[in-house]
Amino acid sequence: MTSGEAEMTAVEEKPTRLISGPGMLLVWFYGVMVVGAVSRSAYQIATDFQRAPLAYALSAVAGVVYGFITYTLIRGGETARRAARVCCAAELVGVLVVGTWTLVEPSAFPDATVWSDYGMGYIFIPVLLPLSAMYWLRKTATGRVA
Repeated sequence: MTSGEAEMTAVEEKPTRLISGPGMLLVWFYGVMVVGAVSRSAYQIATDFQRAPLAYALSAVAGVVYGFITYTLIRGGETARRAARVCCAAELVGVLVVGTWTLVEPSAFPDATVWSDYGMGYIFIPVLLPLSAMYWLRKTATGRVA
């Protein structure tokens, strides 16, 4: 390794900020969703899990997903951006699958999840949030040609 290469590898890049401008609003919304989904599922699991185990477990999964996305947005950098994009895509798939499932087979969900009816109980934020986040992450990607 040459001295120039050693210098380049020794210099660490500062992570690209993902929470400037509208990104800060995304972090705020995801933070609210973390609190809502985790507290809801924790209470439901602790008090009445046998009533709707699938619904309550899915709400807990939603809370973990929201937490991870919040962390990656705050963390910044290209690795975090890629992780957030993958997780937002998985979140969107989850919302669409669970939302459709709750409409097609309502008896499978004796109680609502965060993603039931595409997030209708949360003013459709669960379906709009991953779309907004993926758009923001794509728009702010480094090296993008205008």
